[in-house]
Amino acid sequence: MRIPARRRLVAVAAPAAAVALLVSSCAADDAPSGVAETLDPNEEITLTVAWWGDDDRAARYGEALDLFEEQHPNITIQSSFVTFDDYWTARATEAAGSSLPDVMQFDSSFLREYAGTGQLLDVTPYLGEGDDAAIDTTELAPELVDSGKIDDAVFAVPTATNTWATFYNPSVVEKLGMEPPSEDFTWDDLAAWTAEASEAGAGKDPALYGANDYTGVFWAFLQHLVQEGVTPFTDDGKLGFTRDDMAAWLRSGDDLREAGAFFPVKRAQQLAPEGGFTVNEQALEMSWDNFLAGYVAGSGQDDIAMLPTPSGSDGEKHMFARTFQMAGSAHTEHPAAVAALLDFFVNEPEVGRIFGTSKGVPATQAQRDAMELEPGSVDERVVQYEEDHADDITEPAPIPVEGFGALEAEFKRLGEELAYGNVTVDEFVEQWFSMAESQLA
Repeated sequence: MRIPARRRLVAVAAPAAAVALLVSSCAADDAPSGVAETLDPNEEITLTVAWWGDDDRAARYGEALDLFEEQHPNITIQSSFVTFDDYWTARATEAAGSSLPDVMQFDSSFLREYAGTGQLLDVTPYLGEGDDAAIDTTELAPELVDSGKIDDAVFAVPTATNTWATFYNPSVVEKLGMEPPSEDFTWDDLAAWTAEASEAGAGKDPALYGANDYTGVFWAFLQHLVQEGVTPFTDDGKLGFTRDDMAAWLRSGDDLREAGAFFPVKRAQQLAPEGGFTVNEQALEMSWDNFLAGYVAGSGQDDIAMLPTPSGSDGEKHMFARTFQMAGSAHTEHPAAVAALLDFFVNEPEVGRIFGTSKGVPATQAQRDAMELEPGSVDERVVQYEEDHADDITEPAPIPVEGFGALEAEFKRLGEELAYGNVTVDEFVEQWFSMAESQLA
């Protein structure tokens, strides 16, 4: 399905956008003052909507927004989408000029950053239970609503949940002559398995590897911290971990890096935006469970499987779930229409059917019931994964500090420098903390 031409907008990326956001206005002078406006069904309204993703996600959004326009004949949608990295560059540029899209696909990593500078619409006045509420939260668990809250205000609504998963490619594992890790594997088990797999794959053409360098993945580090009883971020938006915590995590990959057992960073950059896992040269990769659809499509392997995260030192998983969110601009001229569209993304059953688990498991039962869960399908497997490991999801998701996106990007950049041998672990830690402390100050 193609998105109608009238919906296509061009998102222009600008350099130094993160800096632009930080110097933007600290409050939204024209934001609603805590009173919910009422949607006028006769007013001709145009809303801009933006998201990150690929053509498959764009087709799903197109179908959903067509339905919303049918239900609201007075509202016209103009939309745009780009890749994840380009998306936040574009948003930061717009934020500097108080011109964010009316409705945005959102990530909790950026919640403090954008809410703290007065860029997001406080939807608290629109929340409630029942048909009279602009955004009906009847089917939303309180902790899901709280995932979009900063202090006493709600700036984003949850539309789906995601859980960290360890993906593996059975075809590649078989070529290596191995079995996948067991569900009760630890981080040490993962390191040993990765070393064995990469050794077994060294003589293949192309060479096969066990995993990418997961120590350079910020969310894997955060999951490890939570498992060890460390709260990554404090309630007042500070770092809850130390330089020693980070150094110990990075050094857990030293032997694998020195042996060349991780998927080569140079090859990964040659393949971008694909990766070793999606081109079937890497057996295992960790990410959020809703990535299953993309991994299946990218690799051409229908049987991509999921394991939980490796266990912590006490043998428990201590996993957490994140919410996939939508948010509105504080500078929108149509807050009531924004609220209507947010409610649509949360509660409209057809949205559950359209998106399936491509953004995660729907947050409301009505949308989960509307999904077409064919046995063995991607959607059925993602839902089953979260159900199977519900008892392992025992921890609250870390609430990111302001500027989390920049900190995550710096961790990734330094991870690549570490893989190339351009920095040591100590230099990685010092550079990252220097950047983090400067930004948080």
